Amino acid sequence: MSLAGKKILLGVCGGISAYKCAHLTRLLIKEGAEVKVIMTPDAKAFIGVLTFSTLSKNPVAVDFYNSSDGTWNNHVSAGLWPDIFLIAPATANTIAKMAAGISDNFLLATYLSSRCKVMLAPAMDLDMWKHPATKNNIDTLIKYGNIILQPESGELASGLFGDGRMPEPENIVKQLHKFFSSIEKPLIGKKVLITAGPTYEAIDPVRFIGNYSSGKMGFALAECFADAGAEVTLIHGPVQVTTNDISIETIPVTNAEQMYAACLKQFPLSDIFIGAAAVADFTPEDPSAEKIKKTADNRNGMMLQLKRTPDILKEMALLKDVSQLVIGFALETNDGLANAEKKLNDKHLDMIILNSLEDVGAGFQLDSNKISILDKNKTLINFELKSKKEVALDIVNQIIKMTHA
Repeated sequence: MSLAGKKILLGVCGGISAYKCAHLTRLLIKEGAEVKVIMTPDAKAFIGVLTFSTLSKNPVAVDFYNSSDGTWNNHVSAGLWPDIFLIAPATANTIAKMAAGISDNFLLATYLSSRCKVMLAPAMDLDMWKHPATKNNIDTLIKYGNIILQPESGELASGLFGDGRMPEPENIVKQLHKFFSSIEKPLIGKKVLITAGPTYEAIDPVRFIGNYSSGKMGFALAECFADAGAEVTLIHGPVQVTTNDISIETIPVTNAEQMYAACLKQFPLSDIFIGAAAVADFTPEDPSAEKIKKTADNRNGMMLQLKRTPDILKEMALLKDVSQLVIGFALETNDGLANAEKKLNDKHLDMIILNSLEDVGAGFQLDSNKISILDKNKTLINFELKSKKEVALDIVNQIIKMTHA
């Protein structure tokens, strides 16, 4: 991904590596970012204001006001503008003041007014970086939620060799990529296993026990998880719906036993399991190898002996370790919440998504759904009737909150 459209506020402090920020600004502009620059008064001793205003194509703020005409630089507006506030080089002096909440220059006042993430690229001499006071200040800023880039090692302005160099501009840009990827694709690195659609349980070669599930909900979930950066495997029964997302691995199956076997194989590799399939609870015990025909023997009807299918959702929950989430669906026709809570408890699930056939616009075959989400802490969230794509996004967002809590 590029940084196109990202609003980056660059805070430049008074250190020798301030000169690198001219190149950094060019790289950010080349990536398509919108860049504004704030400098501390001491930074002007190392690099000129005109350099940054020319490269960024924006005015550069240094002081709270322009002494010649009294124009005020609004630090509140400056702090609310960016998607990220990057301070590079972040000197020991500025880091100490940030940790203490001091705002004796425009950059520091903007920091205290900012609502976005703040990323610091520290730069100082070796012993300054290693000093306990600096370490304490860094720890404080991390607790405040700031992102601290590790200084690079090399020859320093003092002539010493070691940690303290500001990360090279190219490496800072890589860290910005990583930051925005973590926001826009918060499930990068996560593996999600989803079941979708019905299962068909053969009575004979041409007849089966099945249900009306279309698989639309499961496929919508798969695409939303993929959009969030997850690596998705979708095990689905016989469906007409497809996905154009080539990153999603699809495994077609027909019956409950096949779906169970596929889940057993894939589950140990997964971080999150979503049982969205409408798996048949029963299957014929002895399906006929040939088409069953009307005969004198069955003119008054026939008996079909059924047996239970594997309880895939419960089995996955029993197999899960503490790092895995198992989430199920409950489609109910009556006493929806009570039945969903019972299923949540009986199957040891982390979350259950309830939808009721009593709600108009919800259920099989439709493009819309109305859900409620109940988690293992008995927190209940109700949602309005929405498209299944929007419902899938609501579910994924709740799971992101759970995994990032």
